[in-house]
Amino acid sequence: MTAFRRVTDSLSVSPQIAIDDLDRAAGEGFVLVINNRPDDEEPGQPSSAQVEAAARAAGLDYLHVPVRGGPTPDQVEAVRRAVEGADGPVLAFCRSGTRSIVTWSLGQAASGAADRATLVRQGADAGYDLSGVLGV
Repeated sequence: MTAFRRVTDSLSVSPQIAIDDLDRAAGEGFVLVINNRPDDEEPGQPSSAQVEAAARAAGLDYLHVPVRGGPTPDQVEAVRRAVEGADGPVLAFCRSGTRSIVTWSLGQAASGAADRATLVRQGADAGYDLSGVLGV
């Protein structure tokens, strides 16, 4: 069972989820899953199509925003808009959860929705060090 790490009331992040984690995510009230992992990054990882099919079968919306290396401004904005527009909590994942929280936090900082110190604290509370990314 994969750990979902709560960042805010609207966002949790996670390392790679398993297909059977999607029913649990729906049961915990998530409404959208964001996959920040490119397909075929690692042998044995479920494909985006597999995750999407299972998410939709569980009643979840799904968005694939694959991030390689650092997120682009378009990826940051896509994740920001998706989380902001969701009708409930969002679960974002990648291999370790780092790309997901970095992509989200850059959008929060750029939009002015949260200051960098708050984002670094929220990241630390979820088990991620964002100080180098956010310059705090």
